[in-house]
Amino acid sequence: MGTKLSVSLESTDPHIAPRTDRPPTFDPQVGFARPRKPREMQASWEDMERWRLSMGQRDYCAHKLIPLMKCQQSYVPFSGWACADERFAWDRCEYEDYIMRIKEFERERRLLMRKQRKEAKAAA
Repeated sequence: MGTKLSVSLESTDPHIAPRTDRPPTFDPQVGFARPRKPREMQASWEDMERWRLSMGQRDYCAHKLIPLMKCQQSYVPFSGWACADERFAWDRCEYEDYIMRIKEFERERRLLMRKQRKEAKAAA
């Protein structure tokens, strides 16, 4: 099947478990020597609305999904092989976005652990 990359929150201390439903609590530049480029949506809301993307599809890879949907519409019965390049580009973007979110989660968790250690050291 393949390796499943996931994060188990059940066994994690709630004080150091990052909230996935909220933005990060720390500055995104903390710990980096050079400033990081902020992520930006490349597809406009109008394009996503026009192509009727669901809320789950309106992510950082929507700009790859729209050409795939165009291709699938133009090659209706043969879209499986005719749109392989667009499908690969979208799948690759989704995979890289997933890895980025895992890395950001782990970074947030480690920064929360560091903050907790500093507070415990200051209290002692």
